[in-house]
Amino acid sequence: MAGTKRPEARIRGASLASDAVVKLGREIRRSRIRRRLRQQALAERVGISRALLAKMEAGHATGTSPEVWFALAVAVDRYLKFEFARDPAQELADAGHADIQELVLRVAKQAGYRGGFELRTRATDPSRSIDVPLLSRQARGLVIAECWNTFGDLGGAARSSQQKLTIAREAAVVLGGDGEPYDVGLCWIVRDTKRNRELVARYGHIFDALLPGSSLGWVRALTVPGAELPTQPGLIWSDVRATRLFSRRRQLSGS
Repeated sequence: MAGTKRPEARIRGASLASDAVVKLGREIRRSRIRRRLRQQALAERVGISRALLAKMEAGHATGTSPEVWFALAVAVDRYLKFEFARDPAQELADAGHADIQELVLRVAKQAGYRGGFELRTRATDPSRSIDVPLLSRQARGLVIAECWNTFGDLGGAARSSQQKLTIAREAAVVLGGDGEPYDVGLCWIVRDTKRNRELVARYGHIFDALLPGSSLGWVRALTVPGAELPTQPGLIWSDVRATRLFSRRRQLSGS
């Protein structure tokens, strides 16, 4: 309708399209010249006029369909990508895991720990890292905090934690200097979901053997300044929204 003001999104979109067409045109021209192709020859490969190709190379063809741009890319053996960037409203792929890490770092800092994030334990293997390493020089303690949004391989997770414990104990000797090595602890922080609850209940004896330390003691160690570090590895819960930590209540069983 005449006199109707274009929406801001259309104005911005037109500007972005114009910039993109200029860049695409330059790339097509450079690719054509590298391949020693004349405009007429390339235009014939794609089935367009030489005049249209000239306009596209000059950045004056914003109305040209994406099909023609992709055809030109194919004709000069170039890869053309046409896609949305990451949606800023979309959560990170590891958002649940990162939420727990953020919680542990925050509460542990209040308890006197200096925290880290994804500390690599093997320079040659980026996948081997401690989720949240925590260090307290005053308490002479080093904690491996492993954050679990969900479990995929319980045995693999256990082996990974044991390897990290071995590495941490070696580091504890270095940190201790001429004195006693730092105390080393391992704690699993698990998201309190129905699936994780069922998993811990189903394999209760395995979790008790793997993480026998006091769950309440670990909550205190990570949240209360000066609290004693449990001597055995333990498991505690994070609520689903990763706003607080709380202890695991073991199920009594006669078996």
